[in-house]
Amino acid sequence: MDTPDLEALFAHIARYAAQRRTADAERAHHPAATYAEQLERFRLPVQDEGVPAKQVIRELIEFAEPGLAAITSPRFHGWVIGGSNATGVAADWLTGIWGQNAGNHLATPSAAAAEEQAGVALLDLLDLPRESSVGFVTGATMANFTCLAAARGDVLRRAGWDVEADGLFGAPPITVILGEEAHSTVFAAIKYLGLGAQRVVKVDVDHNGAMIPGAFLDAIERASGPIIVVAQAGQINTGAFDPFPAIAKAVKAKNGWLHVDGAFGLWARATTTHRHLGEGLELADSWAVDGHKWLQTPYDCGYAIVRHRGAHIRAMQIAASYLPGAGDGARNPSDFVPELSRRARGFATWALIRHYGRRRIAEMITRHCACARRFAHNLGAEAGVKVLNDVVLNQVAVRFGDDEQTKAVIARIQAGGVTFVGGALWRGCWIMRISVSSETTTEADVDRSVEAMLEAWRAVRGQN
Repeated sequence: MDTPDLEALFAHIARYAAQRRTADAERAHHPAATYAEQLERFRLPVQDEGVPAKQVIRELIEFAEPGLAAITSPRFHGWVIGGSNATGVAADWLTGIWGQNAGNHLATPSAAAAEEQAGVALLDLLDLPRESSVGFVTGATMANFTCLAAARGDVLRRAGWDVEADGLFGAPPITVILGEEAHSTVFAAIKYLGLGAQRVVKVDVDHNGAMIPGAFLDAIERASGPIIVVAQAGQINTGAFDPFPAIAKAVKAKNGWLHVDGAFGLWARATTTHRHLGEGLELADSWAVDGHKWLQTPYDCGYAIVRHRGAHIRAMQIAASYLPGAGDGARNPSDFVPELSRRARGFATWALIRHYGRRRIAEMITRHCACARRFAHNLGAEAGVKVLNDVVLNQVAVRFGDDEQTKAVIARIQAGGVTFVGGALWRGCWIMRISVSSETTTEADVDRSVEAMLEAWRAVRGQN
């Protein structure tokens, strides 16, 4: 493809991108097409001859549009999902254009350097131990996996066992302790690592989902041998934080490893208004956090942060004669993640930290938390509507009457298209979950969303 054709192709995508983003606020928040309909649209018979690039891109847009949700809009509250800031998207385009494999520093010094310096900046923003290593992974699932792999290796190493060399057969058993409402990605990581998702010790939690200090202390006191504790910064339904200072002290006394699942909650430490929620979590040994949540990077982007660089490398490093090592002292990105071939996620992270700056990141998080409180206040004032959690961060758990009414309200809201929310079964009851995490969400968007939610509730209540 020559230069004019390339320019035309990329210009077409750029025009479409600008048009789509500027229409985000007024776009219907639900996909117009069903999965079955999209299967038909994307039916792909393999042909002998290919199709010109311009036509392929035109068809891709045409086919995809009906099945897309308005996830980047200001009134998408279904899950904790960032809005893919345009600066990060542009950096991500460049990442694709450059086509760099971010595995080692020799092949692509720019990707490796951008990632390393973005990692340094992340430690500064989150005020975590500066000696920590940072692996750029797909998201919190792989961040938890990576950190817990380092934890598994380190606690067994202290017990005289090299799990990276000898595996788990015959190894001393590891006790994993966590809150009974830990996120599903933590259980997935435990399963992947062969630690047994059903073998964990679950600690009782309070009404907001945070571990009860006394219950945790009882659990760890009964544990012996290698111990891994997983604490939580930002419970998925409530935003609650575990009591880190007490947990960290007890873990240290038992020579265990403390990991913090902070997919979105860890970002509270970047603010002055909510930093107190995460006090003490800097005492942990590892942390998992997402960029595609509150940093608004494009998907996919997560960070596995480990205080003990050696344990991190032992768990993740891939060695082969054809791969450059780190004998020159330089950092190889693949030493800190479970992937050798991957996209250079550091570019978008570097670009957004540079674009936002410390103050704007803090202001955005603080604003989102204020929006969550506004949701709770305005919805809770309506008869028959109950807010079930203390709104400490950006999450609101809401119940409309009973289970069936709550599910009916959620369905009406989703069908209406003004806003998008999701539901969850929490403590035996159905709730509507509201997450505020898109950069562009304002108080006006909250009010418009609340209006749509209350209209749905009144319609459902009127039918009963």
